[in-house]
Amino acid sequence: MFYTCGPNEAMVVSGFGRSPPLMIAGGRVFVFPCIQQIQRITLNTLTLNVKSDKVYTRHGVPISVTGIAQVKIQGQNKEMLATACQMFMGKSEGEIAQIALETLEGHQRAIIAHLTVEEIYQDRKKFSEQVFKVASSDLVNMGIGVVSYTLKDVHDDQDYLHSLGKARTAQVQKDARIGEAQYKRDAVIREAHAMQEKVSAQYKNEIEMAKSQRDYELKKAAYDVEVNTKKAESEMAYQLQVAKTKQRIEEEKMQVQVVERTQQITLQEQEIIRKEKELEAKVKKPAEAEKYRLERLAEAQRGEAEAFATEAKGRAEAEQMAKKAEAFKQYKDGAMVDMLLEKLPLMAEEISKPLSSAKKVTMVSSGGSEVGAAKLTGEVLDIMTRLPVAVEKLTGVDISQVGGQTTRVR
Repeated sequence: MFYTCGPNEAMVVSGFGRSPPLMIAGGRVFVFPCIQQIQRITLNTLTLNVKSDKVYTRHGVPISVTGIAQVKIQGQNKEMLATACQMFMGKSEGEIAQIALETLEGHQRAIIAHLTVEEIYQDRKKFSEQVFKVASSDLVNMGIGVVSYTLKDVHDDQDYLHSLGKARTAQVQKDARIGEAQYKRDAVIREAHAMQEKVSAQYKNEIEMAKSQRDYELKKAAYDVEVNTKKAESEMAYQLQVAKTKQRIEEEKMQVQVVERTQQITLQEQEIIRKEKELEAKVKKPAEAEKYRLERLAEAQRGEAEAFATEAKGRAEAEQMAKKAEAFKQYKDGAMVDMLLEKLPLMAEEISKPLSSAKKVTMVSSGGSEVGAAKLTGEVLDIMTRLPVAVEKLTGVDISQVGGQTTRVR
């Protein structure tokens, strides 16, 4: 026969051919009647109200604790399912729940005994975690898993928690007053700091504004300088361009005028050449011919005049020489002396010429004679006084004895 079960239960088939027994959670199985047996076990989640009354804590204060736990047999875990089948097969759901409840309550009592009332009351999460951990380790060995555990209630019959609450309330109120005072103090301090920061920020803001204003003024001044410079450069460039344009126009005008003037000069030169050629043809050629004729005639006349003058000069010189010859014959000594006297200045000039061209004259004195210009002049005069002797030796005439004759000759 075929047997089926829902997801909240498991079937165990034992007997012929089923060693070990077959466990199926949520499914169907074929069972041979008489030789095989089928059993069922619940897999529902069980909610347990775990209550521990008047359990003494570590400091000897009795308290009552109530917790809520959810447990179930883990059908998907074959090992836990096999353990649960061994432990609870044939038992009802209530019996299984009672076994799990007693196990949880025992662990809950044990944990309460190791904690103080304050620890349980103030840190419920920690207490719940400890009960869950300790109980899970034991229930797993039964094939039951603890889904969750939560501490529901803690109370006592000695008003310990109430007194603890009052003390805590007083402490809270005290802490509240202290906290309020501290808050007010901190608020005043924060306000003072805020005011100080505000003033400091205001000063910093004013300083930054002043710096920004200064930077703006500096940048604006630099920008104005740059703009004015560019503007001045632009104006100067414009004026320079205008001047260059005017200059170029003037140069072009001058070039045009030069071209026009050159053309005019060329025309004038051509006109002059034409007129010169015309003049040359009409006037110059005949004039040059006449001039050439007159020049030739003048040259002929000048030649005749020069020949006549040469002839006259020769006759005059011949007559003069004849007269001089007659004079020499008549006044032989006197004429010779007179001729020598005429040449004396030239002789003196020739004697002094080397001295006048000399740049430097060195004179040596023996100690008893003059030195200087007087000495030099004396030397020249000494040479001149020796001339009569030289003349007498050359001519045989003593010029110092023929004064009267010389006078006559002159």
